[in-house]
Amino acid sequence: MPYVITSECVNCGECVDVCPVSAIIEGDEIHVITDACIECGRCQQLCPVEAIRGNGS
Repeated sequence: MPYVITSECVNCGECVDVCPVSAIIEGDEIHVITDACIECGRCQQLCPVEAIRGNGS
């Protein structure tokens, strides 16, 4: 999995709005990045609480 959303997620939805392929969905407690992710990194750059990890971060 290229990117993951960690427990620091506050469910703000910013990542959902910026994903160009709609690869982020609302989970039970936090948002989840699906296999549709194309690793563009937009979600990680935009996350206000730095809850998205991936590609060596």
